[in-house]
Amino acid sequence: MVLKNLERATALLIGPGLGAHPSTKSFMEKLLPSITIPLVIDADALRHLAQFPSLLGGGSGVRVYTPHPGEMSALTGLSREEIQSDREAVAEKYAREWGHVIVLKGAFTVIAAPDGRVTVIPVATPALARAGTGDVLAGLIIGLRAQGLDAFDAAVAGTFIHAQAGLFAAETLGTTASVLASDVLDAIPDVIAELE
Repeated sequence: MVLKNLERATALLIGPGLGAHPSTKSFMEKLLPSITIPLVIDADALRHLAQFPSLLGGGSGVRVYTPHPGEMSALTGLSREEIQSDREAVAEKYAREWGHVIVLKGAFTVIAAPDGRVTVIPVATPALARAGTGDVLAGLIIGLRAQGLDAFDAAVAGTFIHAQAGLFAAETLGTTASVLASDVLDAIPDVIAELE
């Protein structure tokens, strides 16, 4: 059903809410080689993708992978400690190796492109460490891809807007402790308005 309807889509996000059922693994294995539109892979889809190392690279066009350190550990076999000890080098290495953009989430999120470009978003806030905020980030990036931005530019712009929205939400609420993913989402229009 999904494959039949792909021609109607301009971009695709796979991962949030996908789940860990064994049948999902088979679904991912069949789906990924068929996708020719801009693609962002996040959350559960990254964990499934880790089981198919041959699918990490290649494919049609440049994908965007949005792992947090635990997901990056599953994808690479490196420990979280190894990843966190040199986040920029790890993101750059695997972006080149796989030929896709890596958004290594966390404090000071790193975005690395296959051509060697690396950007670090200078924001570290607990407001972005809540369940669901990564889904908001993935949605921002795929939305920008659907509007025609290339993978790296969409990843950088989406991550920057997301970080600013987290800061804005925390400022509005007066604390980072009560920021929810929906608060970050609600702050995005204000951040974009300030950038325009």
